[in-house]
Amino acid sequence: MTLSVVIPVYQSAEHLRACLTAFKRCSVAPLEIIVVDDGSTDSSLQVAKEFGATPLTTGGRRGPAFARNLGARTAKGDILFFVDADVCVKADTSSRLTSRFSEQPELDAVIGSYDNSPASTDFISQYKNLMHAFFHQNAREEACTFWSGCGAIRRTVFLEFGGFDVSYHRPAIEDIELGYRLKSAGKSILLDRQLQVKHLKHWTFWNLIVTDVVNRGIPWTELILRDRRMPNDLNVRLGERISVALVFLLFGFALEGAIRHGGYFLIPAGSLLLFVLARYWAETSAHPGGKMPVALLTAAAGVFVWQCYEHNMLPVATTVFVGYLLLFLRGQFAHTKRTRVMTGLAYAVYFFCAILFTLTFLPKRPGVFVFYLLLLAVIILNQQFYRYLAAQLGPLSMLAILPLHLLYHFYNGISFVIGLVLHTWKSLFGAGRPRNSDLPSTRLPN
Repeated sequence: MTLSVVIPVYQSAEHLRACLTAFKRCSVAPLEIIVVDDGSTDSSLQVAKEFGATPLTTGGRRGPAFARNLGARTAKGDILFFVDADVCVKADTSSRLTSRFSEQPELDAVIGSYDNSPASTDFISQYKNLMHAFFHQNAREEACTFWSGCGAIRRTVFLEFGGFDVSYHRPAIEDIELGYRLKSAGKSILLDRQLQVKHLKHWTFWNLIVTDVVNRGIPWTELILRDRRMPNDLNVRLGERISVALVFLLFGFALEGAIRHGGYFLIPAGSLLLFVLARYWAETSAHPGGKMPVALLTAAAGVFVWQCYEHNMLPVATTVFVGYLLLFLRGQFAHTKRTRVMTGLAYAVYFFCAILFTLTFLPKRPGVFVFYLLLLAVIILNQQFYRYLAAQLGPLSMLAILPLHLLYHFYNGISFVIGLVLHTWKSLFGAGRPRNSDLPSTRLPN
């Protein structure tokens, strides 16, 4: 079996360099590496040529689906191995893939997983990349869809099904859509948990929200409703769906608590949000563009102190800011045993403060009780994920991710509602997404 690697790239020269360097270290070299530039203005094409890859161009911004199809049309190998430009393969990746397809003639496609050590060590990137790794490491071996971040497919099968849907003009769910078509036709897709790649992507909070809602959540909802297929796997498992419902109820009771109890309910929630912001601030303040997080945190902290003063909670506010100070100190130094101790102290101070808030200041009302009961239910339902994070990041660091994970479930629910409305509108007025029927013609670079 021969392997053709297809890598779409857009404005990612440095990541592409790391990606191609990793392929150079493979114990078995692929037949060819095809890099398809999607309208970059940086040196991505030059990097591809430097490493001896076959350079192609889409001639403008056409999207990764178009770029991958273009590379596939040019490829000569029996197996098409699609890899994102911001991942690094392991030394045994090529040999593992060719062995899989050689030993299992009935196999049509194989997908892998991110490893548990993302390249970006900041808080947001660790959370997002490890979440993706968790879903793949705990998914069924008989995969429910395809993944183009690290996915291989027989070239004949890919051509037979018309490749990726090029009506997705930006990075979205074109790989999931292809996987749904493959599974509907009875094709075999294997999830190989040992086929791991390292993700290099640096996530920001805003990029995370846009990707999860606009590029993934909404179009995936439309796809589920179009094909009437929601597998109990990956991040659409039954537990994930129940978590979305519970978090919506949780936010509802939080709103009720805010209206009825005002600052006595909002201050504990605000302190939790400030704590997450402080963690993010500690990691970004020393880097270019770090002034904005500092300004936002300062403004939020000012409102928090004012509300503590209004509700006679200044002693508790002082305790919280000791935790923030420890986090800041931790962010200014290298990751050593001493900084880990500082982090532990910061979390201990904060959660002691949170318990103090709960026992001393919150009125004993049924709505507040239900709020914490729902929060406990979400934690129990997602305990496997939290245990995984605790094993990778430490139990104290895992706790700071809880607000982000609650937000994740909340905007997943919002994505579903928007996707449902869009699907209904398109069904009524005949504006549904068309399926692609053919691969684009090859366009060689100038």
